[in-house]
Amino acid sequence: MTTTNQERPLAVLVGVQLPGVDDVEHAADLAELGRLVHTLGFDVIATVSQRRGALAAAAVLGEGKLRELAELTGGSGVVPSGAPERKNKARARRAAESGEGDEDDVELGDDGGDDGGTEPRAGGAGQAARLATVVAVDHDISPSQARNLERATGAQVLDRAGVIIEIFHRHARSREAKLEVEIARLNYVAPRLRETGGGGDRQRGGIGGKGAGESALELDRRKIRDRIAELKDELSAVQREQSTRRALRQGQRRVALVGYTNAGKSSLMRALTGSEVLVADKLFATLDTTVRALHPEVRPRILVSDTVGFIKKLPHDLVASFRSTLDEALEASLLLYVADASDPTFRDQLAVTRGVLSEIGASDVPSRLLLNKVDRLSEEEREALRLEFPEATQLSAKIPDDVAALREAIITFFEQSMVEAELLLPYAKQSLIGEIYENARVLSEEYDDVGGRLSVRAHAAALDRLRSLLAR
Repeated sequence: MTTTNQERPLAVLVGVQLPGVDDVEHAADLAELGRLVHTLGFDVIATVSQRRGALAAAAVLGEGKLRELAELTGGSGVVPSGAPERKNKARARRAAESGEGDEDDVELGDDGGDDGGTEPRAGGAGQAARLATVVAVDHDISPSQARNLERATGAQVLDRAGVIIEIFHRHARSREAKLEVEIARLNYVAPRLRETGGGGDRQRGGIGGKGAGESALELDRRKIRDRIAELKDELSAVQREQSTRRALRQGQRRVALVGYTNAGKSSLMRALTGSEVLVADKLFATLDTTVRALHPEVRPRILVSDTVGFIKKLPHDLVASFRSTLDEALEASLLLYVADASDPTFRDQLAVTRGVLSEIGASDVPSRLLLNKVDRLSEEEREALRLEFPEATQLSAKIPDDVAALREAIITFFEQSMVEAELLLPYAKQSLIGEIYENARVLSEEYDDVGGRLSVRAHAAALDRLRSLLAR
């Protein structure tokens, strides 16, 4: 059976505009959530938005908005008794005095995607009996808030962190990435476990069974803790192997592409290296670090790394678990910050990227700013960017001349730090000739009774390493 676009499951976005968040930022956050949900495989049929002083304690939204949300999902719109919203009277009084009362807004037909397409609201033409089955909330919410929303809407509820973790879970390919994502996923799931029927009974202890007085819920949580410990041990072993591989590349010329998700890093990677790197118009299409040589190759080789993209409000567990991926940026000789110049929010995205890299100590690594996708801009817009970012390189990964100019700029950067020297290669160590050609540019060779005298051009660190090998 052929799957059509209309058969994709439907979702509704929920966002609360908190004090200090302006309309543009709020709209950008919801649009980004829409793209995340679309990447997850859902069509967004509506956006339910509300301006509040804080998230409603029981179910994120106020009672009126909760009922409107439920109309899109087929739920009751009421949180069952036993879970009433806890109102903070002092906060409500302050909000009333400052004019920050609830202001509601429902936008229908905004799919939050990057193609500007419009989907009809549930119940419209072509979707007569279809209701949204997922509610995506643009905030990190508590397990109780998620449960109350599910009871009121009858739909599955995912907060922003849950959406991102699920995308990572589906897209991870390497063993390292899968382990990192699974640890983050279990840390996310553990506090959201709930008792099932009869699960609250206390059980007797026993070898291999429940501990004394341990409930089924506590047993499940203990199993998760044990599983996380196993995964961390396995991840440590994988990361030791990765560290060994990185050590072998030590001293080589390395460039790391860094930037916000979907900024075009993988497209640039493919254009610069001629490799078959996955290129897709999706958020987090790349989760694993890919390392390839600059193509056509130069001597010594220049390695290019494509790293995982950044995003606002990235779950802390994922930031921590992907630190090994970010190590590629920390160990690079040159960072290329890639920004989608056609995205009006790219300045905020660039700030997110720089902030995360600063946290891991990579802010001292030499860097260049690349304003990508300028083929989508008018000449007036490009001129404005030249005035705002005079040091940036404007380019499009789709234009060969732009890519060729970037390649030459990368080569020039490394050439500036190379020095000339002479190496003596004894006949007894001719096996090192390949190592010399790999790490230096040989300008001339002369042979006498002692061995070869090679005039080379290389980086100081590479020369020190070669001299050490020749002296053994």
